[in-house]
Amino acid sequence: MATTTAPGPVRPTGPPAVPAAAGRRARRRKSRRLLLPYLLLVPALVLELGVHIVPMLVGVWMSLLELTQFHIRDWSTAPFTGLENYRVTLDLDSATGKDLVHSFWVTVVYTVASVGLSWVLGLAAAVFLQRPFRGRALLRTLFLTPYALPVYTAVITWSFLFQRDTGLVNHVLAQLGLVDEPPFWLIGGNSFWSLLVVSVWRSWPFAFLCIMAGLQNVPADLYEAAAMDGAGFWRRLGSVTLPLLRPVNQVLLLVLFLWTFNDFTTPYVLFGGAAPREADLISIHIYESSFVTWNFGLGSAMSVLLLLFLLVVTAVYLLVTNRRRAYA
Repeated sequence: MATTTAPGPVRPTGPPAVPAAAGRRARRRKSRRLLLPYLLLVPALVLELGVHIVPMLVGVWMSLLELTQFHIRDWSTAPFTGLENYRVTLDLDSATGKDLVHSFWVTVVYTVASVGLSWVLGLAAAVFLQRPFRGRALLRTLFLTPYALPVYTAVITWSFLFQRDTGLVNHVLAQLGLVDEPPFWLIGGNSFWSLLVVSVWRSWPFAFLCIMAGLQNVPADLYEAAAMDGAGFWRRLGSVTLPLLRPVNQVLLLVLFLWTFNDFTTPYVLFGGAAPREADLISIHIYESSFVTWNFGLGSAMSVLLLLFLLVVTAVYLLVTNRRRAYA
């Protein structure tokens, strides 16, 4: 007679059950890991709000007020004028509009010349120092000196150099016999060229630094192959160097444009706060409209229009360069 045995307890075949407390701890650790990057961004966001966003919003609000010296002590008494300040600013038939247009074109010419010359000098210096030779490290250090100096110190030194009677520039020109009468460099027509020289002197080391860093990623084999194919210096520059530097140049030109177009410290220190008409950059023009004539509402409207212009130019530039990159 066959005997049968009772079946034993059925054991689960899946993974062992995790205690509820351990599961909660694991979820909390995962949540903290996901939340940590955002918590690290909080200090930067707070500083960005306090340094840029809030002052920008205050400036937009000021542009809608008739904020003059009569209301600067108590903003609540300044009448709300809406877009009146913008209408006055954009009225090209008025004296205010004509002066702003003149300042705008001076700034455009100044920016194009400064950025172009800075880029050319930076490219030339970076290509020259690409190959190793004795004294290359010393030349790199000397080339970066203008960029390392404080802005105020560098510009005020140039203001002494450009003095008519005691400046080194006129002294050297007189010793070389190039001038009979020492010219004025900080007033009149020469003021624009003086400002341009100082701007290029300050900006080109930054272009040199960026291009020199970009050249480190260009393989030397490409130059050797081009040389074996009979390509000369200019052919290698146009067919190898510049195409591979295109990503660096795209960012570099945009940064130089924004820095130069918004430049305030250089003309303010060089000319002592009141720039001649030939060197009346838009940053100085807005400063004079706000702090000299005490019309802060009008100056704020000009600042907002300048911000919008730079945003549009930046957006168009990025759109065009990204399309070219995608097409390539």
